Amino acid sequence: MVRQKYSEIALQDKESNQSSCCGSGCCSTDASNIMTDDYSKLEGYNPDADLGLGCGLPTQFAKIKTGDVVIDLGNGAGNDAFIARHETGETGKVIGIDFTPAMISRARKNAEVRGFNNVEFRQGDIEEIPVSADTADVIVSNCVLNLVPDKDAVIKEIFRVLKPGGHFSISDIVLEGELPTEIKDAAEMYAGCVSGAIQKNSYLDLIEANGFRNVVVQKDKAITVPDDILKKYLSGDQLASFRQSGTGIRSVTVYAEKPADEKKACCGPECCS
Repeated sequence: MVRQKYSEIALQDKESNQSSCCGSGCCSTDASNIMTDDYSKLEGYNPDADLGLGCGLPTQFAKIKTGDVVIDLGNGAGNDAFIARHETGETGKVIGIDFTPAMISRARKNAEVRGFNNVEFRQGDIEEIPVSADTADVIVSNCVLNLVPDKDAVIKEIFRVLKPGGHFSISDIVLEGELPTEIKDAAEMYAGCVSGAIQKNSYLDLIEANGFRNVVVQKDKAITVPDDILKKYLSGDQLASFRQSGTGIRSVTVYAEKPADEKKACCGPECCS
């Protein structure tokens, strides 16, 4: 379902997605850009590659240096990859990964018309990133992990493909409190980056449990899903109860580092002396 939805989005422009819940198509008459941040002030920004699908600005916080190898998980039309390419320069390399053939095709065309020879896009699932181990200096991702059922597998893969001493900056949707069952079970809200999100503390714990260090929340903002979207799934009483529950839908940008000496980060009996 998610693959089909994002294949449809790949054929649209930003304006068509702008009033949707992370591009899911759950259109609101109450608000536009429910989750997206403004990229237009960042160097390397290409409007043609911006479909309005993100929930943060991970490349702004990613500490990318000239010559770095950067991987963008869930590259979409290439927006974050092209900004990363501006930071890493001609001597670096950017690899985008996306599981939607239509997105890969669009991103490749966007790179080709700009002559970006050091940017490539590979089709694949981020639970099994099609990149060799110890490849990337930096990994970025924008509002993608919440769409993946096995988030632990993704974190493990990020650890694998980062070079020792490398780091990531990932923007994602997390929760504080429980969503109503009707929202959790709504396929449209899953594609909209909401119902697939996990608890904020669990998200951060998962990162640390996989060996990352210096885990920092670089940005944390509240996301308010308009009532006209929620009313598609909740009755009036249910909506009022949800608003009073204090459940928070939040966009966070998280930074973490892979230790330069991997063995020091491994606390299991099989690798600790």
